[in-house]
Amino acid sequence: MGSFPQVAEAIAGLERQGRIFEFKGHGERIAAIASEYAKSPDSTLVVSPDNRSRAEINQAIHFELQAKGVVASDEHRVHILVPRQDLTGADRTWAERHNVGDVLRYSRSSQETGIGKGEYARVKCVDGPNNRLTVELKDGTEKTYDPRRQQGVSVYREEERAFSVGDRVQFTAPARELKAANRELGTVQGIDQDGRLSLKMDAGRDLQLDPRMHPHLDHGYAVTSHSSQGQTADRVLIHVDTELCAKDLLNNRMAYVAVSRGAYDAQFFTNDREKLGAALGHDVSHQSAHAPEVNQESRDDQTIGPQREIGPQQEQGQGLGIRM
Repeated sequence: MGSFPQVAEAIAGLERQGRIFEFKGHGERIAAIASEYAKSPDSTLVVSPDNRSRAEINQAIHFELQAKGVVASDEHRVHILVPRQDLTGADRTWAERHNVGDVLRYSRSSQETGIGKGEYARVKCVDGPNNRLTVELKDGTEKTYDPRRQQGVSVYREEERAFSVGDRVQFTAPARELKAANRELGTVQGIDQDGRLSLKMDAGRDLQLDPRMHPHLDHGYAVTSHSSQGQTADRVLIHVDTELCAKDLLNNRMAYVAVSRGAYDAQFFTNDREKLGAALGHDVSHQSAHAPEVNQESRDDQTIGPQREIGPQQEQGQGLGIRM
């Protein structure tokens, strides 16, 4: 990707073009993004650095499109798995960093614990002083082990989502039997009485998906900058809260990746336009730009294949006056 010139200059250019919008209130800012998205939903992608705001934006857009009749009013509520991205690889080796109710997915089998590759379990008990986790597998079997002895574990929390016909959705992990790639996008075409979703993927394929069997699914209106790689749209709406606690998610590469998703237009929505350049000016050119979001599962599953672009395959950022 090369070096990243001064972000402040690029931000100043977008400011002159009227592409930076300031909303002090968090809710007001999220609502503004949803309203702007709804003006042209077929050619717009939203990028937000952290998973919490991404989920909030997705929900706001879902409701906005429902109000406009683009998305059906009938909803089907399902439980999905959201990665606990506050945990580093080292954190996962310590029981006390886990929460009761966390869902674990094992990408490697272990003879010591008897847990097989691809299995899921829910944390039932955390013994911090002795560094022991007790988990319950899907068949009801309980296992107690030292998490330092079990490699290749992804940690999730369970959240509820409401999907409707017309919703954009995104796979958040590969579904090998469906030949669906991580971060692949599609649209809900139908929901049957048993809760199975009929999806039309952006690549043109039709898929039938049972969320109970494939809980790695979420709304696909807003994505993180990490997930946005390989995707383009006519325009991109970028959310930047300069007070974001996870400061390592705000940097010059995040700005470059996010802005370059838009073929024709990029707009920033922020709480503080004066601090925007400084917040995105952090240089990560000598380190992995997305280290906080990489987990064992994503590394193991990168053989699935490239993500199809969702928009025109022009030179990204063309016409934006951006030289990042």
